Amino acid sequence: MNQHTIHATISGPIVMIGFGSIGRGTLPLIERHFKFDRSRFVVIDPSDEDRGLLDERGIRFIQQGVTRENYRDLLAPLLTAGGGQGFCVNLSVDTSSLAIMELCREIGALYIDTVVEPWIGFYFDKTKGPGDRANYALRETVLEARRKSPGGPTAVSCCGANPGMVSWFVKQALLDLKRDLKMDGAEPSSRDEWAALAHRLGVKGIHIAERDTQRANTPKPADMFVNTWSVEGFVSEGLQPAELGWGTHEKWVPANARTHETGCQAAIYLMQPGANTRVRTWTPTAEAHYGFLVTHNESISIADYFTVHGSDGKAVYRPTCHYAYHPCDDAVLSLHEMFGKEGERQADWKILDEKEIVDGRDELGVFLYGHAKNAYWFGSRLSIEETRKLAPYQNATGMQVTSAVLSGMVWALENPEAGIVEADDLDFRRCLEVQRPYLGPVEGHYTDWTPLHNRPGLFPEDIDTSDPWQFRNVLVR
Repeated sequence: MNQHTIHATISGPIVMIGFGSIGRGTLPLIERHFKFDRSRFVVIDPSDEDRGLLDERGIRFIQQGVTRENYRDLLAPLLTAGGGQGFCVNLSVDTSSLAIMELCREIGALYIDTVVEPWIGFYFDKTKGPGDRANYALRETVLEARRKSPGGPTAVSCCGANPGMVSWFVKQALLDLKRDLKMDGAEPSSRDEWAALAHRLGVKGIHIAERDTQRANTPKPADMFVNTWSVEGFVSEGLQPAELGWGTHEKWVPANARTHETGCQAAIYLMQPGANTRVRTWTPTAEAHYGFLVTHNESISIADYFTVHGSDGKAVYRPTCHYAYHPCDDAVLSLHEMFGKEGERQADWKILDEKEIVDGRDELGVFLYGHAKNAYWFGSRLSIEETRKLAPYQNATGMQVTSAVLSGMVWALENPEAGIVEADDLDFRRCLEVQRPYLGPVEGHYTDWTPLHNRPGLFPEDIDTSDPWQFRNVLVR
């Protein structure tokens, strides 16, 4: 990739909050694909570990945490300095996405993040019940802000690989199914039409099915959490309750499942942590395997987006949707070690960079099941070898995120008055057009596997043989 397309011009300052693994990887993509004033590019992070990358580029660095107390005084002057429309790229942890998003819209700046992040302390607040610490609750705060203040400067919520890119994959996968099942009709052009298509196709559910096989050149040390992306982010979401969009085809509900009293009503949560909840799933390389049902925004937003409502407002169709994540083997060992200490995180942690990984890929896609062709996986199969050739400062996991941030930024610049939007609302074709050069092979694979394959085995099981795609059969109990 020697020639890089300039997609847009950023007329005002760029403020990047957070310069961890995703911030470092996003930096060269911004440099490649936008025209901007480098003298008004500012990066804010409490750690100066990687400020050398910024110093050599002449990019201003502020070593400071963005907090509830200082965010307005710190960010507003930076985002308005020198005229033009500023752009806030929030890639941090422990900062309120909603608060910063609303500030940006007040001052006319564009905004993007990869997660609805709360202020520090939220995830481990024992005064809050599990439902109040859920991604459902966090997402509802953003939806409420959108209802109260429609339109205006664009703020793209939750636009990384997942949540983010996978919502675009779902739409492409549905079109592939429509083609292969020879279903008539035009391509959907509205939310209601997309939901109707998923309903007509008979899609009962969607796994965000990811298998990370990247391996480090040294074994994981004891008492260290090792991962291919933010350890803080993974631990935080892993200790939230397992959450999933709840489909209308489901006939069985786990005994420890809970519903929400307010909001979109598209999801349930379990009274157990997501990173200690296993599900059966499938990806092309590993084929059948166990993944963790870690909560993610897209599990709720996708289920919500594809809901068909009757005249009485009740859901007549909704797919079950959840993350089914098998992280790299070192991260799996780290989780076992952490949960063996009742959720106490290790004293040290490490994010594997592209120099430490010897081989492997991040196979991230959407697994649509229950239709006439049984099941279909569509996604990115990006290897570490290809990642090194495509862009610096990131592994395969990171590049799937950073390239989605790039796509969301391009869309925001092309649609600067769209208000608060989620990845599901964006033009999936345009976003994948921008992102695809960074995704390696993007492929679709059909399979005849179901969660009842080889079951029951040596022991009796509580399964539903009338419908392989019941969550009763997917959940490992």
